[in-house]
Amino acid sequence: MKKNPLEIQYLTASDFQDLPFEKVILPLGSLEGHGGHLPFGTDALTAYLLALDIAARVPKTAVLPTVNYGVSEHYKEFSFCVSLQFDTEIALLRDILESVYSKGIRKVFIMNGHDGNIAPIEVAARSVKVAHSDFKIVSLNAWWAIIGDLLPSNFFEVWNGLGHGGEGETSICLALFPELCDMSKAKGVVPNLPPFVDIKWLFSELTNTGTSGDPTKGTPEKGLKMRKVLVDMVVRTIMELDKTDWDYRSPEIK
Repeated sequence: MKKNPLEIQYLTASDFQDLPFEKVILPLGSLEGHGGHLPFGTDALTAYLLALDIAARVPKTAVLPTVNYGVSEHYKEFSFCVSLQFDTEIALLRDILESVYSKGIRKVFIMNGHDGNIAPIEVAARSVKVAHSDFKIVSLNAWWAIIGDLLPSNFFEVWNGLGHGGEGETSICLALFPELCDMSKAKGVVPNLPPFVDIKWLFSELTNTGTSGDPTKGTPEKGLKMRKVLVDMVVRTIMELDKTDWDYRSPEIK
């Protein structure tokens, strides 16, 4: 096995002493169905590979092992779903963050790949931040929701690229791990949901394919552009934060 110096799980105490990192990226995913065309580990694989892209461009940054399970109860009617409970994931994330802080790391970027993790991230990260005011925690909660703002308005063909295994997610998977994708099985349903409100759905209420949106519109070319603009945005954000040592306070209160 080849050691990747960006991945903390492969480093030794001597490595860390010789070349210490000052920032860590925590990738979060899930294990759940993504239709017949994408792997069960789609969310975890996406978060992990994007985290490596980011760490490769930001000095003194390393990637923690991916949390491969998330809160996925709302997808349980589709195989192969292995879910954590909310309390379990909140405790897990809080423990990881507390452990990182105890080792002297004060800057964490959370790269999330799964919708069910958003609420646990909020609860865990807020509680740790309140406990340690000098801890800087930044999270990209839903890359799939903001990616449309980073691309031309006509970039996606259906539902602004949204969907669980839809056009956007399928495209980025085709760019990151095409060997695990089978586009001959791509099939989805575009839900008819009202605007402005947030319906607490079970996924089986939205689709009978295990996929929402239109995965047939996904392409590697779209995925490569998505990967670039997304990673560029995160790198730019972290580098800007680095200029002030992550002191994001307004001038009036410094």
